Amino acid sequence: MASLEFLQRQIHTAEELKAVVKMMKVLAAVNIHQYERAVTSLSEYTRTIKMGLHVVLKSTHTNGNLPKVDPHSLLTNSIGRCGVLIFGSEQGMCGQFNEQISRYAIAEIEKLQIAAEQLAIFAIGSRLIPHLESEGYQIEQDFAMPSSLSGITSMVQEMLLHIAEWRDRQQITKIILFYNNLHSNTSYEPSQHLLLPLDRAWLQQIENQEWRSRTIPMFTMPSDILISSLLRQYFFISLYRAFGQSLASENASRLVSMQVAEKNIEERLTEFKGEFRQKRQSAITGELLEIIAGFELSQG
Repeated sequence: MASLEFLQRQIHTAEELKAVVKMMKVLAAVNIHQYERAVTSLSEYTRTIKMGLHVVLKSTHTNGNLPKVDPHSLLTNSIGRCGVLIFGSEQGMCGQFNEQISRYAIAEIEKLQIAAEQLAIFAIGSRLIPHLESEGYQIEQDFAMPSSLSGITSMVQEMLLHIAEWRDRQQITKIILFYNNLHSNTSYEPSQHLLLPLDRAWLQQIENQEWRSRTIPMFTMPSDILISSLLRQYFFISLYRAFGQSLASENASRLVSMQVAEKNIEERLTEFKGEFRQKRQSAITGELLEIIAGFELSQG
């Protein structure tokens, strides 16, 4: 049986581990809130971009003069390679987070029935790579997942540069984002977003929507420059949302894992403390019996 000293060490270690787990729960909850707030703040930004696209699309079509940088070049689903960006985690202790998004992405990729030479997989987060490679998928390029909210913007800008290069040099005409989408502090589900080519129905819907006032605003800058700038902002928002949702979901998964770990630690602590009390009581009882026996011998 374990000694009293050993049980005391076990209790002390479990209590320290419980404190660490509790702190990680707090940090995960704080991170979820800030990432969720950042994603929510994109709503008004997205609305502004859509209004700008409506103005320029309506004006150019009304005038019968399409801009030089017409979105048609981004609408066509011409023959080319398909680039897949899968968002995972850079850190551990987040449960089945990476496994779930990997399984979902692989299942969706298989539905597309793309030949291996026409498929380019880009992993964001090193913890994701083993799950994809174990299924026989080769990673064309991997990127580090930002560790904080402040790191998302620079990472999105870097990804936009890579996407432009992939389109120009690697003939990647289709780009799909796979990432976990947050639903609550403790739940999320895998989702996907077609970044390229642009959704023709989506642009048509923007162009046909009702304007709130009688007169559509005018613009003085060249329409090709304006629409190009608006679409760049749209791509920025789409990538930023994917990073934000993925990081929020990662922390939600970590929060659940820490809750399970905390429960297990509490159960072990209860066992250790119960065993410690029982053993200490047995030791006290033994000492009393020895005293009584010694006393009886001295009286005999």
